[in-house]
Amino acid sequence: MHRLGLIRRFTAALAATTAFVAVFAGHAVAAPTTIDWNAATQQLRKAAIGNAAAELAVDRLLASGQVATQVALPAQPFQIPAQSDIGRGDGPGVYGSGVALGYDGLRFGFFGGPGMIAPDQTGAKLQVLWINLANGRSGTEVLSEHTDATVDTTIRTRPIDTGAGVIVGAVYGTLWHRWPVPVSDAHPDGFEYKLATISVPSFGSIYN
Repeated sequence: MHRLGLIRRFTAALAATTAFVAVFAGHAVAAPTTIDWNAATQQLRKAAIGNAAAELAVDRLLASGQVATQVALPAQPFQIPAQSDIGRGDGPGVYGSGVALGYDGLRFGFFGGPGMIAPDQTGAKLQVLWINLANGRSGTEVLSEHTDATVDTTIRTRPIDTGAGVIVGAVYGTLWHRWPVPVSDAHPDGFEYKLATISVPSFGSIYN
């Protein structure tokens, strides 16, 4: 009953519409512009059952009251950004966003946060919970692929075979960030590190 109540409150609040980000050049597939969020949220919550961290992430998302009704194409940010304990600037607050990437098979990614994403994610675990509304496939994937470059503020999953259709996903968990500081006893490698914990996941739907 508690879960059903959360879903009902969430779907009752879905009255706002978010704008599309620019479509990736060359993507000519016609995608639906809206989605049945009542069915989508119920199926995403069902996909989370048995995974305590995923259940908590979806419950926090539902309780947040944030809304999105548009469906995006791959290479566009999720419609709802994440919130974390460090956020941007002095934090906490808006943190970064999930994204779907289609350049070598569908991947889920995450970008944003303070400084750069640290190349060593030991002790952190960033995950995406997803479900394909067309074929019923679902799963969780760890975002672990990261290129250590000065401009790289993204981290990605491996390519995932979700099949075609509308996919709903939520990115949640923890992530290490770092930024340059003067070398010292406290910072022998010239970086300061901070662990971000996502309080409200990044959430969106994409058309694959």
